[in-house]
Amino acid sequence: MTAHPGALAFDQAVDVYEEARPEYPAEAIAWLAERLDLRPGRTVLDLGAGTGKLTRRLVSTGARVIAVEPLPAMRARLIELVPDAEALDGTAEEIPVGNAAVDAITVGQAFHWFRLNTALPELHRVLRPGGALGLIWNLREGPLDDVLAEILRPLRGETPAHADLRWREQVEASPLFGPFEERDFRWEEQFEPELLVKRALSVSFVAALPPERQDEVAGRVREALSSLPRPIRSRFVTKAFISVRQTPLSERPSHR
Repeated sequence: MTAHPGALAFDQAVDVYEEARPEYPAEAIAWLAERLDLRPGRTVLDLGAGTGKLTRRLVSTGARVIAVEPLPAMRARLIELVPDAEALDGTAEEIPVGNAAVDAITVGQAFHWFRLNTALPELHRVLRPGGALGLIWNLREGPLDDVLAEILRPLRGETPAHADLRWREQVEASPLFGPFEERDFRWEEQFEPELLVKRALSVSFVAALPPERQDEVAGRVREALSSLPRPIRSRFVTKAFISVRQTPLSERPSHR
């Protein structure tokens, strides 16, 4: 099974994605690592790994890291930047590892792209009993987000997004995973305006536009930023979630 059609444009934006997308704050990574018990002797699967923004932080825990990324150019950059992870071609709907092969699964900025009717049984299949799923997103908030939303929102169309929360409803309705435990981590970043322009160009539905339309978007972002006081600061909330694998009744041993 291939990646979601709307996500294919990421393969055309590898350079700006790697350069411009923000890293995850240390506090959020530490929380995920503690809740997922990531350490030497444990195996974690990073799904939709992209260029390895989350993968490289997982390697630092000492756990064995398997990174799955379906897009060839993104996966090539992942292999280059995170050689200590095992990089595989695959999707959340067809995970290329065996049953009960991993202790934990992580997903950074990608869970809303998954076809969860198919993906949730796959996640459950590859997780060992007692294992857990960890999700993380970096999300802008505050006045700067309002400026960018005015430019980008009309272009989104039906592109999946974290904010629509259908992903959450599907997990919470599933007998395969337990209730979410969640934490928010707020932080700020100071940056040059051109970095934010590149960040806008790394958005999937912008990367899918013809070059002349991308230039138009870049020009509108530059114009909007020109009126903001310097230095420009962006506020973020990093949202992290943990859901523990459940054992459905059909898998539980019978006692007669």
